[in-house]
Amino acid sequence: MGVRASCATAPGQGRARTALGHPGDDTGGGQVSVGRDHQALALLLFSAFVAATLAITTWVSRDRHGSPEEFYAGGRLFSPMENGFAIAGDYMSAASFLGISGLIALFGYDGVLYSVGFLVAWLVVLLLVAELVRNCGRFTLADVIAARMSERPVRIAVGTSSVTVSVLYLVAQMVGAGSLVALLIGGSSGAARAWTVIGVGALMVIYVSLGGMRATTWIQIVKAVLLMAGTVTLTVLVLMRFHGNINLLLNTAAERSGHGKEFLAPGLRYGGGWTARLDFISLGLALVLGTAGLPHILSRFYTVPTARAARRSAVWAIGLIGGFYLMTIVLGFGAAAVVGSAEVKSANAAGNTAVPLLALNLGGGADSTGGTVLFAVVAAVAFATILAVVAGITLASSASVAHDLYASLRRRHAKQHSEVTVARIAAVGIGAVAIGLGLLARDLNVAFLVGLAFAVAASANLPVLLYSLFWRNFTTRGAVWSVYGGLVPALVLVVLSPVVSGGPHALFPGVDFQFFPLENPGLVSIPLGFLAGWMGTVTSPEPPDAARHAETEVRSLTGAGAV
Repeated sequence: MGVRASCATAPGQGRARTALGHPGDDTGGGQVSVGRDHQALALLLFSAFVAATLAITTWVSRDRHGSPEEFYAGGRLFSPMENGFAIAGDYMSAASFLGISGLIALFGYDGVLYSVGFLVAWLVVLLLVAELVRNCGRFTLADVIAARMSERPVRIAVGTSSVTVSVLYLVAQMVGAGSLVALLIGGSSGAARAWTVIGVGALMVIYVSLGGMRATTWIQIVKAVLLMAGTVTLTVLVLMRFHGNINLLLNTAAERSGHGKEFLAPGLRYGGGWTARLDFISLGLALVLGTAGLPHILSRFYTVPTARAARRSAVWAIGLIGGFYLMTIVLGFGAAAVVGSAEVKSANAAGNTAVPLLALNLGGGADSTGGTVLFAVVAAVAFATILAVVAGITLASSASVAHDLYASLRRRHAKQHSEVTVARIAAVGIGAVAIGLGLLARDLNVAFLVGLAFAVAASANLPVLLYSLFWRNFTTRGAVWSVYGGLVPALVLVVLSPVVSGGPHALFPGVDFQFFPLENPGLVSIPLGFLAGWMGTVTSPEPPDAARHAETEVRSLTGAGAV
């Protein structure tokens, strides 16, 4: 997957041998050649987590009743605190744990902007989405949109968009799982990565098809606790290294970054030409607006009994996520100060191995017991992160297939028990697709898939959701046009962007059909989604249904009639 290289650690801390991964690999797939102690301990922790999650799934599946409410929403029995932890576990991906810290280690202030964007996105969710979606919907995003529209075309459009977003997100996690897990435990061959992808895919199918939302939720809660514990531990160790002096930490990071005081000022990554600045704006729009349109995040608000509980869940999630992203800032600057930006970059051009290298150094070096333990813990936490996120995405996409696409294409509502059966079959099918695409893409740069998933969610799902909730005259044609008007341009612009062709780090470096200069399409596709929804509505021969809008408005604001 990369070119082998050695990377020097901080003075007196020994050396950690690593290898370059593809720049921008979502989950830090840089090859990390570690000793047998690292491998054995990492394998032991991986096995313990898998055994624990399989036990949870087995325990939960014994009590399930097979109803859609149980499979899709866990019986709506979770408390706000439990759901808040599960939302945090669903949202804090390996890209956040490893990728953002690496970007901060390389680019300082500009890397911090990622942490801010991911956190600010939750204000949109809390203020505009959480309570209203819980009141208007039942299981999926399409339930909210179809409440005041012709159901069949709307469900097909929104279901298609939701599955597309989920698959994009899922493939990135699967490829990252193959790279991270196989390489951190010492399996650098293509066969090792392939079997890791297959293993992760098989586990996610088991979790979803047997345990449904209840098992997925508890896996996400366990993952959130592990991730927060690991992040807190590393943050405390970094602060102890610098005696709690934040100013000393920042100054040391600036000195070892090779950029001096520019490291602590804006412009190191996005201070180039107009293309770089527009790309940053585009990515920022996608991150801030895309969260409110992610299907696996929205589905979490149906697992609590009331809209008030949904709002309190979002508050819990914001507290956990906010604390986590604040700690990624400390870890990023800590990696720059302790390891050094040059060493981080030599290990992985995108900086995705910054946190494992930091753990090795904080523990005493590659040959020390402390370094071995901390490194293995980081690897295990990253694996738990991937597995929990993958399970949540698979469940959301299988719900869209069964509850929206299958029921609509049959031209009549499916029976409850048959819909759950279809959802389980869909989970197997989606798992197979994710495994296949993960195997095909395992040697490619797939970082853009995460940003693309956010961009598609912000372009196709968010406009139709906001229009449905707040625009009295919105029509069925407007809803369908809004979804496809954001979805299609987002996908087309990415195909024509530098991430696919025309550059040495593109998916297809040997060809050049690049016509769109930005790597993220959000700056163009998000306004197009809103524009298409407006055009579809004003040109629609169908008059808006004032009575159904009034009913939806009352239900969204008061919860009257909510399921």
